[in-house]
Formats: sequence, structure tokens, C-alpha cells
Amino acid sequence: MEIGIIGVGHIGKTLALKLAAAGHNVVVANSSGPENIDKAVLATSAKAVTAKEAVHNKEVIILSVPLNRIPDIAPVLASVPEEVTVIDTSNYYPARDLKIDRIEAGSAESIWVTEQLGRTIAKAWNAIGSQSLEKNGKPSVALDRIAIPFAADRDKDRIITKQLIEDTGFDAFYTGSLADSWRQQPGAPVYCTDLTLNEIQSLIGKAEKERLPARRDLAVAAIMERLNDPKANPDADFGVRLSRALYI
Repeated sequence: MEIGIIGVGHIGKTLALKLAAAGHNVVVANSSGPENIDKAVLATSAKAVTAKEAVHNKEVIILSVPLNRIPDIAPVLASVPEEVTVIDTSNYYPARDLKIDRIEAGSAESIWVTEQLGRTIAKAWNAIGSQSLEKNGKPSVALDRIAIPFAADRDKDRIITKQLIEDTGFDAFYTGSLADSWRQQPGAPVYCTDLTLNEIQSLIGKAEKERLPARRDLAVAAIMERLNDPKANPDADFGVRLSRALYI
């Protein structure tokens, strides 16, 4: 597939490496120009381009930017045909993104993103930690393969997103429509808890929408407390253990 990725932080970089290695034609862009993209992002054949080039003649566009940057992306996508699949990986964290009234009032984060972009999207790779995404992919025959939840409204977006998740080394679990994508937001049982398909199936219905923000904020506070202690630097395993303790 012809894939453009906007954003080369931890998630965007790993997606560029994995999807290019899987045989897709991948280009990547950031906010400061292709010359500033780390060469490590291009190690498996992805190419650095401008944001305008990243969305031109693509089958799939992946947005891997903080949620508060989504409105800035809208003009870049204005000329992209509706049939192109756009996948968003962002999450809402008020301490970083500032409070967004629509989301605070209960709107699913993905619905807010569609409103900012003026188009539908799919939601994926938001509910796995960056280190798990980088290191924990396994062949499809592995019985303990981690599954990544995703949401989409259109059949085409659902099929493409599922394939790309599997191409990155994980099973794909369809959580439903964008309106129901709150079930994979921070604070939900399937958020950054590294579950298998069967485990997600058993837990997806146990998400309690009204409790997600408080659980999310507890996790942030626990991680920040760890970061402030130079003797207790949190690793990826700590993040998974914390998420399981608070969210499941």
C-alpha cells in the first residue's frame, strides 16, 4: 500500500519501520521538515517528505501526533479524497492537551477528531505503549500474541486497518464504531494492558465510560510520581502492570 505517516514520535517511528519492513511504500513527515527526521526512522526504506507530499496519492494516511495538534492537520488533509483511509493514533490527556469541552462532556475522542478534520477516520495503535509496539510483535501463529483494539465506521477502513495492525506483528480486535471507540480510550480495560484476543473479548464489555477519566488521571499521577524519583525510573513493564491494576 501507499502509506503516508504524519508524526515521527515513538509510535509514528515504529509504524514507519514496521510497515516499510512489511513491504508497504511508506513516507513520513513531521512539523519541521524532512531534513530534520532522524535517519533511524528510515532504516527499513521509509522516505522523509513534506506533510503535503505525505498525503498526496496515498491509500492510507496515519496521524501520529498529539491530540491537540489534530486541528493543525485539517488543512493538510483538505484535498485528500474521501475514499482514502485516515487512521488516528492519538489520545486525550488534559494535562498535555488542555481541556477540550466536547470530550470532557463525554464525546468519544475519535468523534471530536472527525469533527476537527471534517472526515471520518479509523482509530488504532492508540491503546498500546510505544515500547510494546516496538518490541512485542509476534508471528500470527503465536498463542500469546498481543491484540490491538481498533474502531472504524466504514467497512473499507475496518479491513485496511485490521490488515495493517497484523502487518505490525499484532492481532487486531474490532471494537466497533467510532461512537463506541471510548472503550479503547485511556482508563479502559483494553488500554495499554497488552491483552490477547480472547482477553480483550472478555473485557471489552466491562468498560465503564464515566470512570475512564478518573482512572486515566490516577495512572498519570502514578507515572509522574515515579518520574520524579531518580531511583525509580518506570519502564514499559511498569506501565503495563499499572494499567492492568487500575483499568481491569
